[in-house]
Amino acid sequence: MCVERNISKSLIFLLAVSCGVIVANIYYSQTIISVISDTLNMSLKSSGFIVSITQLGYGVGLVFLVPLADKYENKKLILSLIILSIVITIAITLTTSPSLFLIISLLLGVSAVAVQVIVPYVSHLAAATERGRVVGNVMSGLMLGIMMSRPASSFISEFLPWQFVYILSAILMFILLMVLWLKLPERHPKNSLKYLEILKSMKMIVVSEPVLRRRSIYQAAMFGCFSLFWTASPLLLLSPVFNFSHQGVALFALAGVAGAIAAPLAGKMADQDKVRKGTKYAMIIAMISFGLTLFCQSGSVVAVFILTVAAILIDFATALNLVLGQREIFLLNSALRSRINGIYMATFFLGGSVASALGAWVFVVFGWIGVVTVSVTIMLLAFIYFLTEKTPLDLNATLV
Repeated sequence: MCVERNISKSLIFLLAVSCGVIVANIYYSQTIISVISDTLNMSLKSSGFIVSITQLGYGVGLVFLVPLADKYENKKLILSLIILSIVITIAITLTTSPSLFLIISLLLGVSAVAVQVIVPYVSHLAAATERGRVVGNVMSGLMLGIMMSRPASSFISEFLPWQFVYILSAILMFILLMVLWLKLPERHPKNSLKYLEILKSMKMIVVSEPVLRRRSIYQAAMFGCFSLFWTASPLLLLSPVFNFSHQGVALFALAGVAGAIAAPLAGKMADQDKVRKGTKYAMIIAMISFGLTLFCQSGSVVAVFILTVAAILIDFATALNLVLGQREIFLLNSALRSRINGIYMATFFLGGSVASALGAWVFVVFGWIGVVTVSVTIMLLAFIYFLTEKTPLDLNATLV
């Protein structure tokens, strides 16, 4: 078992880049769903399923593949999943059938869970006093991958067929595969459980860990609203009200990248035991940001500016809450860390998957007001639930 506790900055950077490159595959389609749906002869209302089914696949992988990291050597598992991603990414460029495209998208999501093997893997390599910072830095790479994927795919599809987005992704992942094969240290978990026993144990983990349940629900709500925003906002910008080109949407999506600075900030806050305060700020920022977008329906320069600010703040709040949640769940049983992380990520990606499926439909049927109403309602319910969380002071009083 790898017991390295002084993880180098170069390895942290490599793993952060790895997370960004791999996770981007889930989100490339988000800002170009109209282009893909036109090619595949899908209706605009149903185009949201392109994103949601990829996220659904990611959720499946989180439940059934990520727990393997508690049993099998982590480096081999990471490399195997990247190879699978490369094969599936190439396959997605060759299909012209809507149903086959959705099936391959599902598998693409499954293979992308390599990033959620990497995150608990790096938490094992880091010293306990630095775990929040290290995980935060790696997660900043993941969040940058999510945020950069949208402008990258929009920009590429403006000049080339959308298939080139995935061709370039396959090339990047192949380069990444070679570097990781050379640089990653091995980690051998000490676990004698069989695969089915590991899966069965996840139910007991959910029942026995209230912190995990809470953080999963908080992030499911946050990520659901994040996905709703990034599924519907490109449709708003491409509509006659704003009349953006795909290149314009790419520039807009690029602004959201600024929100990734929340990940390392969250890591520092977590190491300073400011998790509750950070969670409260994240939820309030998200609700205010969606409220601001109600003033963005005129298509004016001011409306574009407000929508851009809201995008940055929504991305910031989502990244902040995500890393704070991971720091909290990584304080739980270290032998169960991959399973705990799998449950956490699967729950909130389920929220994102449902929201992505609803995003295009809500926008087409109810307009942007409908998108804002649904998002604020979800976040308000999550915030009310957050207020019921007992503080350490409350817990001490109960024990007395």
